[in-house]
This record gives sequence, structure tokens and C-alpha cells, in this order.
Amino acid sequence: MTSQEQDIRYKKVRFGAWIGIIGNIVLAVLKGVIGVIADSRALVADAVHSASDVVGSVAVLIGIRAAKLPPDRDHPYGHGKAETVTAIIVAVLLFIVGVEIAIGAVRSFFEPIAVPGMIAIYAVIFSIIIKEMMFRYKIFLGKKYRSDALVTDAWHHRSDVFSSLAALVGIGASIFGGAMNIDWLVYMDPAAGIFVSLLIMKMSWKLGGEAIHNTLDHVLHEEDTEDMLRKVKAVEGVLKVDEFLAREHGHYVIVDLKISVNPDISVEEGHSIGKSVKRILMEDGYVQDVRVHINPYSREEIEGT
Repeated sequence: MTSQEQDIRYKKVRFGAWIGIIGNIVLAVLKGVIGVIADSRALVADAVHSASDVVGSVAVLIGIRAAKLPPDRDHPYGHGKAETVTAIIVAVLLFIVGVEIAIGAVRSFFEPIAVPGMIAIYAVIFSIIIKEMMFRYKIFLGKKYRSDALVTDAWHHRSDVFSSLAALVGIGASIFGGAMNIDWLVYMDPAAGIFVSLLIMKMSWKLGGEAIHNTLDHVLHEEDTEDMLRKVKAVEGVLKVDEFLAREHGHYVIVDLKISVNPDISVEEGHSIGKSVKRILMEDGYVQDVRVHINPYSREEIEGT
């Protein structure tokens, strides 16, 4: 990936992180104020959820800045995994939020609940629309620029949509129950909150597991490297690919491979073939570095052909 392409990627992903920070601050303040005015516990809790998301978005911003740092003596493969580590942090925060929502919902069953005002309904609907737009935009950016941190943060926004939907059901049921004198409907709010908290915890567990998997030098599967392998085999002078390992390193890949060349050529010619392999693999920018080991092709196989 060229320096210019890295700059473009960084600016786009950073913009996505800032969208999350600013959007969550605005929604947290809006829902918090209206929640107090409307006397809606569900909306106030949802505001706290949005406020906690600011921490996740800030973590993403820090992660993508760290990932942009160039390779150095201690990190010769670059800092791409910083985003994956950030994804783990956001997943943990998301899980904690799910647990907190569940605890708060259970406690509500043992406390008196007031009937909220109608303005709370409008605030929740506005929040759902904004959060869904943020999710779709950030999931698009995250997949396009292979940012684990941004993808995880996008799903954090989707968890807010679920949380707000639960708040909407709870607030609506509470208002309806208050109007119709059906007391048990008031407790639909905490019941929906428990259901949503379980969905959030499940989602965070899945996203965290994927991020951890990627940090452990995950090697791309054979079907994911077919195109790269085909390019290597097409390089003039490559007689055989003995080993091909492509390791995910955040948003890019590091390739380690062993190729066999004619044992009768010079060291310089073998080196030139290795350079050609490296150049062709790094053309699209997805592969950040290539380590090529040159093996002599066995004479038995040469004579057999």
C-alpha cells in the first residue's frame, strides 16, 4: 500500500471514528435531557448507553492512529494489529454495557416505575434513525478499508438500535398501560431491556472472538489466497511454490513463502526472481510485505520433466 493510499485510508477511517464520537455525544445529551423531562427511566438508561459508546469510539480513534505508524525496529511488520486490539477493547466494553443493561432491567422489576411523557417516544425514534445511519456508514467504511475496529464499533451502534427499540417498546407499553390502567404493561420496559442485553452480550462475544482470532497470527485459508498463489506461479523462473503463508496483520497481510528455482542459475538471478514475486504480490496494496525464501528445484524433478 502506497503512502498516499495509507493517508486516504487513515482519513476515511478517522472520519468514521469522529462521526461516532460526535453522534454519541449529541444523542447522549439529547436523550438524557428529554429522559429527565419526560420522567423516562428507559430513555435515561439509553442515554447512558450512548455516553458509554463515546469511550468505544475514542478507543477506535486511538487504535487507527496507532495502526498508521510506520514499521520500526521493534515492530518490523508495522502496527496494523493496533486496530484489532482496539476491536477487542470495544467488544469488551460492549459486553459490559450489555451486563449493565441487564442488571438495571432486573432491578426495575422491584422498583416503582412512572409513566413517561410522549416526548420520550419521539426522542427514541430519532435516536434509532441516527444510530442506524451511523451503523450503515461505518460498516461500509470498515469493510472497504478492512478496519476491524471500525466494523466492531459499527456493530456497537447497531446494539444501540436494539437498545433503543427496547426502550421504545417499553415506553410505548408504559404509556399505553398508564392510559388503560393496565399496571403490568409498565414492566414491559425492563423485560425488553433484559432481552436486548442478551443480544448485545452475544454480539460482543462473537465480535471479540473474531478479533482475538485475528491477533493470533491468523493465516488466510487456501480459498482466500488462490489469486495470490496464481500470480506467484505465473512469475518467470518460479518452478514450484513450496510453501505459502499469508498472515493477517490488521488491515493488511504479510506473506511468507518458499519458492523453488532452477539450481543452475546464479544467486543474483534467484534474487531477481524473488524480487519479482514480491513486487507482483504488493501491487494491489493489500499485501504490505513479502518474505521470500529461495529453494533449489530438485534435479530429480527437473530430469523427470
